[in-house]
Amino acid sequence: MSGNALLKSVCRAMERIAPLRLAEKWDNVGLLLWDLSRIESPTQCSGRDRVLLTIDLTTSVLSEAIAKETSVIVAYHPTIFKGLQSLTLANPLQKSLLTCAAEGISVYSPHTSLDSVWGGINDWLAQGLLANPQDGDIEPLVGQKLHPTTGEAEGAEGRLVTLSQPIDIRELERRIKSHLKLAHLQVGYAEQSEDVAPLRGVRSIAICAGSGGSMLLGKQADVYFTGEMSHHEVLAAVAAGRNVILCGHTNTERGYLTILAERLKKELGSQESKDEGVSSDVEVLVSQKDQHPLQIV
Repeated sequence: MSGNALLKSVCRAMERIAPLRLAEKWDNVGLLLWDLSRIESPTQCSGRDRVLLTIDLTTSVLSEAIAKETSVIVAYHPTIFKGLQSLTLANPLQKSLLTCAAEGISVYSPHTSLDSVWGGINDWLAQGLLANPQDGDIEPLVGQKLHPTTGEAEGAEGRLVTLSQPIDIRELERRIKSHLKLAHLQVGYAEQSEDVAPLRGVRSIAICAGSGGSMLLGKQADVYFTGEMSHHEVLAAVAAGRNVILCGHTNTERGYLTILAERLKKELGSQESKDEGVSSDVEVLVSQKDQHPLQIV
């Protein structure tokens, strides 16, 4: 199959899964790196019908992509976030980008569009808190994002889970550990004062994948659940009577990659993709080298 057909189909399939218009204004999403020579000479990509999914494009993930003869990397976090004034092999990130270009590997990033879209990362986090689908309601935390033509809601920033019945915070911690397959969490318990009534169990949880301090602070919820918050954001939250549960930035995102792989494989197997010349033999792989950069020792 031509690299041109696969790359175009991956971009179109990802757009159907997580429209780039849902990304935050500050974000840098979409096709960030591609090899024009391979697009213009499709035969050069013959036999490399593999797409690799990762949270971060680290040197280990890049080595894995090369070893597996990957044609396209879908890296959740943008490999290029701010404008580059120069490119040098002395910088590890820039070296990875230059290596991708030399190897003919294209890089696509969905980032916050995949957070916001219905059925995306924030919904996946929210669903993991429910004992069953009838156990509570999942709503947008911040205003809905509407389709520019139809006006239908396509997604929203963050999620608010309201449980049907309150649960002990220890049970919530257990559910989060189980859902994210983690042995440990960081938890800040709410300060109690005359102005803040003691919590009689947890009923509402505000959610933001990744780094959620700026989005969560000030929201009405018993618990703030995110990957990371700054020291002063945590202090402000617990002083306001909110419990805080932190899991590590990428730990709130990585588990979704297996779901994304299934959705992308299905989209690439659609009739639309077949009409674009995409082979039914395209492999969509989840990186085995992608991991949280910090370890608990």
